[in-house]
Amino acid sequence: MRILALVVAIAALAVFAPGRAHAADASLAAAEAYCLSTGGRVQVRIPTYGTNGNNPLPLNYPKRFCMYESARVQGFRSYDWVLLDTLVSTKPTLAVLAYYAQTAFNSSGCNGGPGSCYCAQLGGTDSFGGITVAGGGWVLKTNANDVLDACVFPDMSIIDSYALFYHSVGDIRGQDLNGRLQYPNPN
Repeated sequence: MRILALVVAIAALAVFAPGRAHAADASLAAAEAYCLSTGGRVQVRIPTYGTNGNNPLPLNYPKRFCMYESARVQGFRSYDWVLLDTLVSTKPTLAVLAYYAQTAFNSSGCNGGPGSCYCAQLGGTDSFGGITVAGGGWVLKTNANDVLDACVFPDMSIIDSYALFYHSVGDIRGQDLNGRLQYPNPN
């Protein structure tokens, strides 16, 4: 009887697993296509601990981000990033709601970069391993020196910490995400 149950379970996995993988691939392809259609570029970023040292440790679970780039202003470009899942969510996420809210920055007690402090103020984190000098962030798969401080919220939605910070005062880095985020601004 146990052998029969095992055979049935394996057969069920063989039948249903490919469908789930196909649906996930289609969903990812649709998210990437949406990013491109809204003027973004898809980047794979790897969570990495110890980016301030000589021996950074790449971690598991790389993620795909949509990067938006500004036009040149006085010779410079600015950028912002949003996780593909966050970008295409049609339901509210904490990252999207934080972007729309434009909550005022409270700098009291800030012992780091303003983007990181603002992220923490909103209930997210962009710290790897707590607040240490080791550093960490989302490293571009094709360039180990390109490290993104991304604000991760408890619902696992993710957005660029500095895009949030600058947007809170009406300064747009990269491109304005209003109209690009699929969950519309509720305000």
